[in-house]
Amino acid sequence: MSRNHHLRFWGILCLAATLEAGGFVLTSPDISGQLTNDQVFAGFGCEGNNISPELSWANAPAGTKSFAITVYDPDAPTGSGWWHWVVFDIPADVHMLPRNAGNVESHLAPEGVIQSMTSFGQTGFGGACPPVEDGPHAYIITVYALSVDHLGLDAQAPPEMVGFYLHTATLAKASLIAYYDR
Repeated sequence: MSRNHHLRFWGILCLAATLEAGGFVLTSPDISGQLTNDQVFAGFGCEGNNISPELSWANAPAGTKSFAITVYDPDAPTGSGWWHWVVFDIPADVHMLPRNAGNVESHLAPEGVIQSMTSFGQTGFGGACPPVEDGPHAYIITVYALSVDHLGLDAQAPPEMVGFYLHTATLAKASLIAYYDR
């Protein structure tokens, strides 16, 4: 292969990578590799601020009619993980949730958005609180682009039921992962 062919080949690969990078994405100025005390639960022996992070998403696929967000800890010693936040019926024209939107009483989430039950047995955001000396837990924050306007569930829906409905309506999803240990 000549040098020009190599350059053309690498140029095509770089263009493909750039186009691929424009896919559905989730970002947060509050989340990096590790959770901070802001995202730690206030209770169960944890002394955090229990503030949900600011989240923004972009490049949802065509046909997206609503969004949902979950925060899930697959490392919780329950046999089925732990759901820290379950939010759905986010309108398709909304592309961010502000910091502390998971505090139901703050009314920071857009009108009509449903924050359903978590594994803590309450609605809204419940921060990280792994058992002491259990090692670092992963907290997977996922935004779902959905093919439906509404899931047809209410705030009393358990996370597993919401997950089933999300599975049937997901067009795309994007995630961030952060860790926490105590």
